[in-house]
Amino acid sequence: MKAYIIVDVTITDPTLYEEYKKHTLASLQPFQGKFIVRGGTAETLEGDWRPGRIVVLEFPSMEKAKAWWASPGYAPAKAIRQAASITRMIVVEGFE
Repeated sequence: MKAYIIVDVTITDPTLYEEYKKHTLASLQPFQGKFIVRGGTAETLEGDWRPGRIVVLEFPSMEKAKAWWASPGYAPAKAIRQAASITRMIVVEGFE
């Protein structure tokens, strides 16, 4: 079953965050991850959610999604992201 990582990012250091973006794509490849949404315009339709930068990643399974997040290949990029932003991130199962 597919899994999706959904991220709401508030960027605190735009220059450093640009560096993060350079490293993320290559880290996804071993886990068959791909971007579905990467920072496009977001508009709240209901409630009081005020999202920052929204990112949605798709993986073939929950196991691959979590393995990517915990991987040594993503660790350097993750450290940059954590220094450059405030992040809310979840992983959720989808359907086939």
